[in-house]
Amino acid sequence: MLKIAVLVSGGGTNLQAIIDRVQDGSIRNTEIAVVISNNYDVYALERAKLSDIPNEVVSPKDYSDRAAFEAALLEKIKGYEVDLVVLAGFLVKIPEAMVDAYPNKIINIHPSLIPSFCGVGYYGIKVHEAALKRGVKVSGATVHFVDKGTDTGPIIIQKPVEVHDDDTPKILQQRIMEQAEWLILPEAIDWIAMGYVKVEDGIVKVDKSIGTE
Repeated sequence: MLKIAVLVSGGGTNLQAIIDRVQDGSIRNTEIAVVISNNYDVYALERAKLSDIPNEVVSPKDYSDRAAFEAALLEKIKGYEVDLVVLAGFLVKIPEAMVDAYPNKIINIHPSLIPSFCGVGYYGIKVHEAALKRGVKVSGATVHFVDKGTDTGPIIIQKPVEVHDDDTPKILQQRIMEQAEWLILPEAIDWIAMGYVKVEDGIVKVDKSIGTE
């Protein structure tokens, strides 16, 4: 059984997609051990409560400095003895100590086709604003492992989404969530839980002939 921690910052729509897919069996062999938010009073925590999932808040506001917050976050995650950390709209840079503690065991969902519109400063609605400003005809979402860079880790899965001429950033954001993010994040977790995913020389290989069937 793959035990996962899901880290969130806001409404938790990607978290809900994971919860739903665990419950209906689409994500196999997986248990959500905890949901951790860096913010109080966000709806993602309510989603966890409604599904009887342990939930915690580790907020930078409660610590004297960034180092103390990062140490507390890592300690909290370790306390749940998870196998995989899932960043589902978690708007905090992951500390290097956490990457060292969970090599190729932290995944993130990013709302573009990496390497486009990613890196420092590209998050949330800003990604879609930049995509529309550039005039791209296709955008999408990417699930990748987290390394010590920003959106630079090995890519697990991507899904393209068509951009329409009359799109606004919010409309494009919603379409990418519905047609890509809510599909590929659960799929990536399932692949990892089933042992299909390997990282070789910084490249992800997916082999569905191996693993736990």
